[in-house]
Amino acid sequence: MDARSERFTTPALEGVTLRAVHRGNESHPKLVLLHGGGANAHWWDHIAPPLAVRFHVIAIDFRGHGDSDYPERVEAGRFQRDLEAVLEYLGAPDATLVGHSMGAHVALRHATRSRGPRALVAIEIARGASPRARRSARLALASRRSYRSESEAIARYRFLPRSPGASEALRRRLAAHSVRREPDGRFGFKFDPRWFALPPDPPLDLDRVACPTLVVRGAESSLLTAQGAEALVTELPGARLVEIEGAGHNVHLERPTEVLTVMKRFLANADDVGASG
Repeated sequence: MDARSERFTTPALEGVTLRAVHRGNESHPKLVLLHGGGANAHWWDHIAPPLAVRFHVIAIDFRGHGDSDYPERVEAGRFQRDLEAVLEYLGAPDATLVGHSMGAHVALRHATRSRGPRALVAIEIARGASPRARRSARLALASRRSYRSESEAIARYRFLPRSPGASEALRRRLAAHSVRREPDGRFGFKFDPRWFALPPDPPLDLDRVACPTLVVRGAESSLLTAQGAEALVTELPGARLVEIEGAGHNVHLERPTEVLTVMKRFLANADDVGASG
């Protein structure tokens, strides 16, 4: 399915321009895809087309990621501002939200502060990880790497944490969309590591989430542990948990067919609930 890329800004973004990738009929219900830390909108390229049969799907690059602006000021809470601006720009405060890792945190925090969304899918939101695992993930993202050539950067691009179940073809496709020339002429990856040196966000007030919520866990994940996932769905009213075997934190890269299947079933049931309500 054809994709349309655009860059946009709103007064709420205070001069920052974001990039979004659209798929599907714009008259259909909106579904917004929110990537994880260090990733970008293209991490959904293999997931978005099947969803765009029923939804107008919008994958965004958060500020400091992908092809959105890289502002000088790095401040906590700005990714939240990005999501709110996107929903305002789309005129869709009740858009369905699907987030991975950091994107899932942003989606859930938004759901605690607003009447929307219509439904929410939280893929591998970090919960229950050991301090060592959390520190390792943040340090890996906070370090700045660069290479002499674009081809070398693509060859060295790796998923964090390691995702042995993801195909080499997928890794190379995402790497090609994730490399940029730096001001010094070398090639680095399309995210600003300064964002991952900020202190963690405050805890989420999950009992304020009113929408149907699906939590997706990779059964081998060390960032969303089995105990952490169970505690999460206990705190989320009306949430359900699905574990995908043979995958870790980047479960949507390692087992995309299985993730799509559970997502589509959940979203169809959420539509039925909304229609009957």
